[in-house]
Amino acid sequence: MPNENNLIPIRTESEAREKGSKGGKKSGEVRRRKKTMKQVMDFLLEQPANTRADYEFLVEQGIDLNSLDPDFINNMLLVNAALMARAKQGDVAAVKELRDIIRDDDMLKHKIKYDNARLRLEKQKLEPVSMPDKVYSGIPASLVAPAFSPVLFDIAEQEHSEYVFPGGRGSTKSSFCGLNVIDLLMKNENMHACVLRAVANTLKDSVYSQILWAISALGLDDEFACTKSPLEITRISTGQKIYFRGADDPYKMKSIKPPFGYIGIVWFEELDQFGGEEAVRTIEQSVIRGGERAYKFKSFNPPKSAQNWANKYIKVPRTDRLVTESTYLTVPKKWLGKPFLDDAEFLKETNPTAYENEYMGVANGTGGNVFDNVLIREITDSEIAQFDNIYNGVDWGWYPDLYAFVRVHYAPAQHTLFIWQEYTCNKTKNIDTAKHLLELGITANDLITCDSAENKSVEDYRAYGLLARGAEKGPNSREYSYKWLQSLRSIVIDNKRCPVACEEFINCEYDRDKEGNVISGYPDGNDHVIDAVRYAMERVWKRRGQ
Repeated sequence: MPNENNLIPIRTESEAREKGSKGGKKSGEVRRRKKTMKQVMDFLLEQPANTRADYEFLVEQGIDLNSLDPDFINNMLLVNAALMARAKQGDVAAVKELRDIIRDDDMLKHKIKYDNARLRLEKQKLEPVSMPDKVYSGIPASLVAPAFSPVLFDIAEQEHSEYVFPGGRGSTKSSFCGLNVIDLLMKNENMHACVLRAVANTLKDSVYSQILWAISALGLDDEFACTKSPLEITRISTGQKIYFRGADDPYKMKSIKPPFGYIGIVWFEELDQFGGEEAVRTIEQSVIRGGERAYKFKSFNPPKSAQNWANKYIKVPRTDRLVTESTYLTVPKKWLGKPFLDDAEFLKETNPTAYENEYMGVANGTGGNVFDNVLIREITDSEIAQFDNIYNGVDWGWYPDLYAFVRVHYAPAQHTLFIWQEYTCNKTKNIDTAKHLLELGITANDLITCDSAENKSVEDYRAYGLLARGAEKGPNSREYSYKWLQSLRSIVIDNKRCPVACEEFINCEYDRDKEGNVISGYPDGNDHVIDAVRYAMERVWKRRGQ
């Protein structure tokens, strides 16, 4: 067999003539061919004919041996073997043929790779794109009016369980409640929610629509399924429910049974339209059952009358209740729009009283309440320690009228009265009430002004070591004392220390005739602590100029 040096370079007749004409000078093309021929020869020398490698070579070329006749395969191998043998002997045509086979093999491999890559790409296009799971991150600050920003932190830190929002039109209090209903559901997968109105047929166009807005604003449309019959919303991934109920259908209220967990979120919209504090408390007891934590939201536009139960409800503080007042003035103008702002300004100019109530949320109607200057708040021990102008009063009673004792501090510079201690009872003897006063810290030097209608009781107190005196009643003394109390800048009452005083002063209303008109004169009845305060302050309000 010719060796490799004898075979390289192999030239055609034309190449030989070209070489002869050029006097043996080597061109760049010839050098490239020489290199290619060396690769061909290396390939041929590595492929002995009629061996296992021949069959593997055919398979590599993409030939399905199972689909071919064995004789045909043998013929192919014989042909390839013959080509190899002739090429090894220096046959130029055989070398070219094998070179073409190798080139075609490379091209076929590249084509197969390209086709496979294109098929993978087409397959990926047909497959659904797997999106990463959304991570809920809470209510964005951009959706919350400034007045409610501190409340968000309060809810997150579980500082309170009841959140009350009195406010005028456009204050976004309802939007804030709706956002928190959804937010709390997302963060408490064992909780369900119940949204309430006083009348059921107002639900769909008010709170239901408000909750739908909140879901969309938080980007959670795909997370909730909403139905109108029954009127409820379901969180798809967990099965949590948002129920909508009217207080005019108590049976439906009691029939709420969530599929798991408990109802831990309630929202009373238009609180003042419910039947009173007791009615709301009954609903809460029926709906909120189970669980270690509950969130109660209550929103309303304060009615004109200060005597409306909802207006009085927010005056009495509770440790677990946060009251947040709001107006449209704290809301970004672009949220409200020019027509809303124009209407507000027009009413402000033409009817300031209506503007104050409707847009500013002020209970400014006559309402029939006697005392508009009552302030209910905690009076601290440190404040009491500074009180140095203390007065004591007693209104006698047995049953059903209360016996009432009261201690107050008067700050003349601030024209403010502080009611900070009371003691009331029924069917209790004078000696027992006297003992109780001594236990409260009353000494023989503390003057007590008592109702002079019972001189014997006044004498009893003196006999028991108390410095008691009868009030100096006279013509119109009742009216004068009431007017003096009304003239004070404020009457501060600690509702925890003095719950009866708080109730009497807040609920004191003028009497009315059949047409609802206020009757002149001060009411009589359910005023035992008030009378005790009047007696205690007699020495002040009877002074000239007071």
